[in-house]
Amino acid sequence: MIKKSVKAKRKIRSNTLLQDKANKKLSIQFNLDGFSFCISDLNSAEDVYFSEYDFIENLGTPEVLLDSIQQIFNDDSYLQLDFKEVFVIHQNSLSTLVPNAFFNKDYLASYLSYNIKTLATDFIAFDSIENTAIKNVYVPYININNYIFQNFGSFTYKHHSTVLLEKLLKQSSGLEKTMYVNVSKTMFDIVVIANKDLIFYNSFTYQTKEDFIYHILFTAEQLKLNTDIFNLYFTGAIVLDSDIYRITYKYIRNIYFLDSSNTIFNHLETFKHTNYTLLGL
Repeated sequence: MIKKSVKAKRKIRSNTLLQDKANKKLSIQFNLDGFSFCISDLNSAEDVYFSEYDFIENLGTPEVLLDSIQQIFNDDSYLQLDFKEVFVIHQNSLSTLVPNAFFNKDYLASYLSYNIKTLATDFIAFDSIENTAIKNVYVPYININNYIFQNFGSFTYKHHSTVLLEKLLKQSSGLEKTMYVNVSKTMFDIVVIANKDLIFYNSFTYQTKEDFIYHILFTAEQLKLNTDIFNLYFTGAIVLDSDIYRITYKYIRNIYFLDSSNTIFNHLETFKHTNYTLLGL
């Protein structure tokens, strides 16, 4: 079998050097479109380094993803340091939310079968979402987990939607329904929160700006959100002059970017609403 190798292109990194390399935490996020990581100082609880890689194309399978991640680990000296803690975020659309009242860990595959096609060999995990009575059931890329374990030993991991929801629920304070849209290159998450309660979550893939706005407007319609009144906050890979922003602004009146207060952005040439699951505060 010929192994497909896809070169990763570094998109951005912080303009800092690690003077003190002791007592550090590594946080990694990956999907079939890209790979990013940040290094945190456990003494100060601050992020001190960040780097993001883009893949030239969607890699298609976890096997090709692993090959590309191995290339990055071999080339990036920061990933070859010793870390006290390692945290991994799996970003994919292979997940579903289950209320605790209906959750039984013996039926994980059954929960996913309503939304996605799983294989009998798939490993299925679940997260407990902080401050909710909800479990997040998902398929992690177990081959990537095995590689991380071989490099660092024990580590913790979560699905990206778990991290996203936990952060948004902590920072959300409004009584009215507010929509948050977290954007990646080929997928995005829609979250609706009111009075610190999760009202709605789902993830969608898109190829065109019409795909993008359709899911937002359909969600707003189903939840009876008035497009002239409700607030929408963007995070992730979206900017003012993008087609997906412009078409959203055409239909929805109150649009904002959810900026992070993370001081790492002082050392990054990028917008403060990007990379929210890793860097959002």
